[in-house]
Amino acid sequence: MLLRPNLRAAYTVLLCAVSWLCLTAAPTAGTGAPAPLAAIAGPLMPLGPQDSVTVHIDEDPNPAPPAPVTVADDGTLRIPYVGPIPVGGLSPDAAARRAEKALKDGRFFVNPHVTITVVQSLSQRVSVLGEVKTPGRYPVDAKTSIVDLIALAGGFTELSADVIYVSPTYASGNIKKYAVNMRALNDPKNTMPEQALRGGDSVFIPRADQFFILGEVQKPAMYKLEANMTVEQAISVAGGITAKGSERRVEIKRNGKNGADIAIKAKPGDLVQPGDVIRVKESIF
Repeated sequence: MLLRPNLRAAYTVLLCAVSWLCLTAAPTAGTGAPAPLAAIAGPLMPLGPQDSVTVHIDEDPNPAPPAPVTVADDGTLRIPYVGPIPVGGLSPDAAARRAEKALKDGRFFVNPHVTITVVQSLSQRVSVLGEVKTPGRYPVDAKTSIVDLIALAGGFTELSADVIYVSPTYASGNIKKYAVNMRALNDPKNTMPEQALRGGDSVFIPRADQFFILGEVQKPAMYKLEANMTVEQAISVAGGITAKGSERRVEIKRNGKNGADIAIKAKPGDLVQPGDVIRVKESIF
């Protein structure tokens, strides 16, 4: 509740006494100092410039309808009664605790409880690069999955690899890349949770290995090489053999160990390797 002027002196004495008791009785970690506000556990997404939030003070005797407030470019957020306070880099929960401290230190409330709720997050963006239809930077929140992010980028191209790479940026500034198998991620039997995305992360979708198929097939072109693909499957992907072609006259041109191209007479069950050029020749009969 709001403090009356004639009671402020008494409350000040009481608050100082309570504060001294809490500091001497509270357990400390390691160094013996209380954890900073930024270290308070909270949601994954920190606040940043242009994020839109609502601020609610439970004890406010004249509450206004919850209107969104924007985090300023300098990382401050305007709190009723106290004005702008720095919240950039804090979770909404930690920012609310900082607002409570400001309200208490300013003697506006005895024991305020503040709730800060994110309405729209614009500061937290992840870069999506490589084989997606619309590469770019996309906003994420604590619930955005890798699948959601790829969907925002328009989905994969026809030549995207199954294994993609996520490069998270840690608080230390270090970046450590890890691989994600999208086939396994999309498998209903997969129970492994996805690692959360944070603003500043990047996702790279490399181009898959390819092979070429030429000659007497319905759709000669370059195609994505699937795992354990056989020559027979490669021909099927290209629409099958034309009426002039022969399944007995299939040749693979492959780069040899010494760098020189070698020609191999292919069988239907032979495995296709990255960079292979498959040629289906005309029947001689």
